[in-house]
Amino acid sequence: MEEPQPGPSPLRKMILVSSMAAGIQFGWALQLSLLTPYVQTLGVPHAWASFIWLCGPISGLLVQPIVGYSSDRCQSRFGRRRPFILAGSLAVAIAVFLIGYAADIGHAAGDNLTQKTRPRAVAIFVIGFWILDVANNMLQGPCRAFLGDLAAGDEKKTKAANAFFSFFMAVGNILGYAAGSYDGLHRLFPFTETEACNVFCANLKSCFFFAIVLLVVLTTLVLITVKETPYTPKAEKETEDAEKTHFSCFCGELCLAFKGLKRPMWMLMLVTAVNWIAWFPYFLFDTDWMGREVYGGDVGQKAYDSGVHAGSLGLMLNAVVLAVMSLAIEPLGRVVGGIKWLWGIVNILLAICLGMTVLITKIAEHERLLNPALVGNPSLGIKVGSMVFFSVLGIPLAITFSVPFALASIYSSTSGAGQGLSLGVLNIAIVVPQMIVSTISGPWDALFGGGNLPAFVLGAVAAVVSAILAVLLLPTPKKADEVRASSLNMGSLH
Repeated sequence: MEEPQPGPSPLRKMILVSSMAAGIQFGWALQLSLLTPYVQTLGVPHAWASFIWLCGPISGLLVQPIVGYSSDRCQSRFGRRRPFILAGSLAVAIAVFLIGYAADIGHAAGDNLTQKTRPRAVAIFVIGFWILDVANNMLQGPCRAFLGDLAAGDEKKTKAANAFFSFFMAVGNILGYAAGSYDGLHRLFPFTETEACNVFCANLKSCFFFAIVLLVVLTTLVLITVKETPYTPKAEKETEDAEKTHFSCFCGELCLAFKGLKRPMWMLMLVTAVNWIAWFPYFLFDTDWMGREVYGGDVGQKAYDSGVHAGSLGLMLNAVVLAVMSLAIEPLGRVVGGIKWLWGIVNILLAICLGMTVLITKIAEHERLLNPALVGNPSLGIKVGSMVFFSVLGIPLAITFSVPFALASIYSSTSGAGQGLSLGVLNIAIVVPQMIVSTISGPWDALFGGGNLPAFVLGAVAAVVSAILAVLLLPTPKKADEVRASSLNMGSLH
């Protein structure tokens, strides 16, 4: 396929395109910190809340590769990537409106506010949530591909563009978690608090308003200032593609990618899959754990809301550590003897942190038993321990967002396989475990009496297993290969 850019573009254009990662990640951060607690305020039981999160893995499995494949072949006069970026941004705005106003729309459609479950509001929320995940996945692939187009094969500018993309991802996380941790944001928009939408719901609306503004501003700047040369395929290639359906071409390339996988890639997919079984309970229930187990509240109570906001603050600290650690991966890998050893070591750290949730919970419960006044306001030690938990998890998270993708790059280059297809196949090893965890975590927690600890303990066990598998099964890359792959940008949640 021909590349439309005759040469590399100025770095300022790449920085501007990279900045869209902040707008995209702002939305992800709000999802991770607020939406699991919010859906429970609409009456969805804790044991079933995780099923809604199936959207992320499914959309990551289907939408990203299909959109990426389509944007490679888009012949719009506006360019290959820009139409998808515009469509994704508009879809995000629609989804955010549906999520923020789900309670109000449901009430207007006939939901009874005296009942615990509001079925119409839940339906609107789920529709908006799925649209949001699909739209975010629509944005990520074309944005990353746009950076590759602008670099036009220039290795130095490719490294710089990837570094800026990772940086703006961290910025988006920090902004999203900071907004989620502040419980007075709704005062800026007094109209957000209504009969059907309480303070927690109003804060969520306000956060999403800021997310829309940030994404719209960044999208507008990119679309206006960064132009694309329309893609024109070769005549013979156009004739060949015309004889095939778009879907058959995509499926054919995906099948070839699986057929050509070597043993190192299969082992990497196995380790990655087990590793994400460890991570996803944390992503699902981190702020809910703070509201329930640490602060001792139930959904809808002030104590629960305080815990959720404290959890968002912890996630912001996590994002700061993540940003710093992302710059230290390569030197740390050299210190411990290679990046696969680094991955194994931090997975043990992940297991210890997930296991610490049990200790923090039991101490908090014991303190509340002795002093009921601590409900909604745990002791300083519990608060500090919780913030340390979130902060330390930024270390293994930085490794998880980079090392598997770097290893995929190394294994694909040494085996002669295409990097793009190898990374696409690796994404399947990430989203399939997420689908499994989303399906079983709610019933699994209910089986052990409810709460979030059973899922965290399962995650701790999976983290230990993934650490052992990483050290025993993954081939040790050559030093030159590790250096070549170190410029690879961070992955994303879906």
